[in-house]
Amino acid sequence: MKLYTAPRAPNPRRVAMFMAEKGIDMDLQLVDLGKGEHRSEAYLAVNPFGRLPALELDDGRILCETRAICTYLEGLHPGPNLMGEGYEERAFIEMADRRVELHLLAIAANSIRHSHPGFAALENPQFQDFGASQAGKFRDNALWLDGVLAGQPYVAGGRFTIADITAFCGMEFARGLMKFRPAEHGMAHLQAWRDRIAARTSATAGT
Repeated sequence: MKLYTAPRAPNPRRVAMFMAEKGIDMDLQLVDLGKGEHRSEAYLAVNPFGRLPALELDDGRILCETRAICTYLEGLHPGPNLMGEGYEERAFIEMADRRVELHLLAIAANSIRHSHPGFAALENPQFQDFGASQAGKFRDNALWLDGVLAGQPYVAGGRFTIADITAFCGMEFARGLMKFRPAEHGMAHLQAWRDRIAARTSATAGT
């Protein structure tokens, strides 16, 4: 198998961290976003939407979308379990994962793409007012997660799961390009969780 990926980008980082937790090694095909390689004819033949990551299976089929890739890898490498044991746990982990994907990672991405000057070439045109509004929404949603973590050690409950990977990669994207630090906004539980996840060996994968 071959994974098309890009260093530091949050969705490729999610898959890299997921793989690191499971000890999976794979052939990596790096795609340079800064040079626009994701919009090249060669890469659009892999994924017509020009998004990363993409997993090329041994039979030549292409699997796109981060969570679908992780589902496939979880099936091939079931331990350690990161997506749930049994339908009930899987459902609650998926709910938590989707919430942080949609309400943290995606919101941070919207803010960064439309307000950071380094993304002007990638997001053309930029809408600065939209970017600013998304930054405010990100802070509100981070406060929600701080409240969740006040009552449990991990995003989906009592153990580390894919939801923590998604939330961490979203928070680190905001940390790097929005300069967001939970402690500076009174979010002590979110800061403590972030620091614990950052101490895991997998946290440096995909950077």
